[in-house]
Amino acid sequence: MAKKVSRRMKEALAKVEERAYEPLEALKLLKETATAKFDESAEAHIRLGIDPKYTDQQLRTTVSLPKGTGLTVKVAVIAKGEKVQEATNAGADVVGSEEMIDEIQKGMMDFDILIATPDMMPKVAKLGRVLGPKGLMPSPKGGTVTDDLVGAIAAFKAGKQEFRADRTGIVHVMFGKCSFGVEDLLENLKALQDTIERNRPSGAKGRYWRSIFVSSSMGPSIEVDVNALRDLKLNEV
Repeated sequence: MAKKVSRRMKEALAKVEERAYEPLEALKLLKETATAKFDESAEAHIRLGIDPKYTDQQLRTTVSLPKGTGLTVKVAVIAKGEKVQEATNAGADVVGSEEMIDEIQKGMMDFDILIATPDMMPKVAKLGRVLGPKGLMPSPKGGTVTDDLVGAIAAFKAGKQEFRADRTGIVHVMFGKCSFGVEDLLENLKALQDTIERNRPSGAKGRYWRSIFVSSSMGPSIEVDVNALRDLKLNEV
């Protein structure tokens, strides 16, 4: 049975043309079509010319969004010794050692980001089956295996987030809230595009950027002109 489209969604869809929009125009339209009764997330869906089944075509990295995510991020830290107090002082929401590993194994998932110190990773490794599917497993590439707990906690609370290309080569990233100003959303989207450009996998051949769509979490997809975003200099906006 065909899924019924709500009147709200029909009205939003009617505003979107089938074409690639200039970045600023696309983000104005994103805000206009965010008509749910709550502050929706602004999402980017980016198709890249990569095949992640090959290790040299995988993309997994972090982006620091200059205007933040608009979310309150709950950070957990697994450490030992004086690093436990260091994490607490730095503002971590949940801190523990071996006992926390046991709690996570039993189903405790009361956090958005999990950071571990390198000396704890041999023990944290057994959580792979639990944390892996949720994208919460600490990794050096993601900046979540580190001795610099103060810097890492501050960065993730300020808007740094980890992302990866899915198995079809598409990156899905939340880059702010629809209540943000258009210029703030543009600055975050540009930071995301720059990060993906800088971290181009060595095995990526041919056309790397295939398409970029943005949407509110309950709204229609809006295509962004890839070249216009790549060429954009923010001080010219």
